[in-house]
Amino acid sequence: MWYSIICKDKEDSLRLRLETRESHLKRIDLLNKDGRILIAGPNPAIDSKEPGQAGFTGSIIIAKFNSIEAAKKWAEEDPYMVAGVFSSIEVMPFKKVFP
Repeated sequence: MWYSIICKDKEDSLRLRLETRESHLKRIDLLNKDGRILIAGPNPAIDSKEPGQAGFTGSIIIAKFNSIEAAKKWAEEDPYMVAGVFSSIEVMPFKKVFP
């Protein structure tokens, strides 16, 4: 089943985000190579694809897992969560309707 993983960044976490980005992306790419990513990306803090020093407010990942427990475990082990970039993560079942 698909699960949406909504992550909220801590204030002033841009430096940590940039330092941890490579390991975070490698981990997501493993899901992508398995065909388990529907969509993934960050939420810029301003209305810009490249927010610069404004940074990000969080991230959204929609991916396939065998259970909500597996999705939560995966999210809790994300390098951004471990490093302290994220203040919270919410995992919910997701029903794809479009496209």
